[in-house]
Amino acid sequence: MIVRPATAADLPATLALVNHYVETGVAHFATRPFTLEEAARDWTARHARYPEVVATDEAGLVIGLAKAAPWKERGGYAYSVEVGIYVSPDHLGQGVGTALYAALVPAIEAAGFRTLVAGITLPNPASVALHERLGFTHAGTLGRIGWKHDAWRDVGYWVLHVGDVDEAPGGV
Repeated sequence: MIVRPATAADLPATLALVNHYVETGVAHFATRPFTLEEAARDWTARHARYPEVVATDEAGLVIGLAKAAPWKERGGYAYSVEVGIYVSPDHLGQGVGTALYAALVPAIEAAGFRTLVAGITLPNPASVALHERLGFTHAGTLGRIGWKHDAWRDVGYWVLHVGDVDEAPGGV
């Protein structure tokens, strides 16, 4: 497995991965698949500031994606990001998520961000275990916050602080 920064050329593969979870699961709260045009527009708006990495198998096929995105749009949140991670169903439990975060977290810190927020649709013991193993701490759960696949869904939030959080921010 190789983990590297994502490129625009990865968009079709990462889009297919994310859309799998949009269509079949509750890890992503979109209710319809994204188009390649939408993914390209999002990539263009985000990639210069927010790190994104992919994991590839021996054949070079994308098997995982981890990315940072704005947590909230207001200025006071400029140093916080929401993180998302998607692993191919065929590669779950094989260390792909850990490898993705091992590359993503330092890139987020190097970009000047200080707080990472992961929203996890519950129950999801594997994702909770991954985040807690990496140092994320549970910040709270919002019950019945989302409606997906004909049911109300709870979302727990896990937080990780990086860098010197007592230092005045700069560089973002």
